Amino acid sequence: MKTDLQLKKDVLAELEWDPSINASQVGVAAKDGVVTLTGHLDTYAEKHAVERAVQRVLGVKGIAVELDVKLDAGHKRSDSEIAAAAEAAFKWHALVPDDRIQVKVEKGWLTLMGQVDWEYQRREAEKAVRSLTGVVGVSIAITLKPVATPANVSNRIRDALTRHADDEAKHIEVIVKDAKVILRGKVDSWVERSAASAAAWSAPGVTGVVNELTVY
Repeated sequence: MKTDLQLKKDVLAELEWDPSINASQVGVAAKDGVVTLTGHLDTYAEKHAVERAVQRVLGVKGIAVELDVKLDAGHKRSDSEIAAAAEAAFKWHALVPDDRIQVKVEKGWLTLMGQVDWEYQRREAEKAVRSLTGVVGVSIAITLKPVATPANVSNRIRDALTRHADDEAKHIEVIVKDAKVILRGKVDSWVERSAASAAAWSAPGVTGVVNELTVY
């Protein structure tokens, strides 16, 4: 198990390695596997990149994000400009049903609303707008269209987990209540934790995933 000092060094090294991140703007602290990030960033896209970079580091059990976005003059856009850019991004994205998503912008903060069929469509919608100039944050209020959940959905999720990583699947408990999935157990890394969640979301009829997996 890594010491807090080693974990902090590894996180800083990963941030410095990623060319999309200005590591000098990010403060890092580590305690018992939980990494706390502080600082002011120029764009929301960079904030997301920082979070993803930390998740890649082995030994990270949790992340506390205390980063905020402060746009410089060159990145500022009006709310109407951001809304128009978001709508255009959806129209040019093959995986986003643009006619089923509405956009609200308030002081640079984007809220996406509407209803789609699959979780991947909701994720792609967020991806399409996170890098837009002027965006300081994104909230997802998109719901999933109710679909009948197959009786064997828990077995299908477990089969998917096994296909991805047989050893890890043995330590994951899959609980299905109505259309919601609860994942419990332990995994080796944050990446595996996210992968398990993605596998659960891919099951037909699932409208919610509660990821209670811990990283050891």
